[in-house]
Amino acid sequence: MGYNDCMLPELNLGDRVKLRKAHPCGGFTWKVVRLGADIGLECETCAHKVLLSRRELAHRMKTHFPAPISDQKEAPGA
Repeated sequence: MGYNDCMLPELNLGDRVKLRKAHPCGGFTWKVVRLGADIGLECETCAHKVLLSRRELAHRMKTHFPAPISDQKEAPGA
């Protein structure tokens, strides 16, 4: 619950995002594969991986598709 919750999206591993511009392969949808200060994305069309800062991703993102509950991994000890 930070001061910029509405500005930066809350993402989880396995979520899918649609970016405003197409990747050179023609794909628009990306899968979240890494979380941290930078977000790791994998193109669903060609499997190319990129790292974007949270701020850059928030700027480029058009739509966020949360992963189904079964796809999200449970935290150890939970």
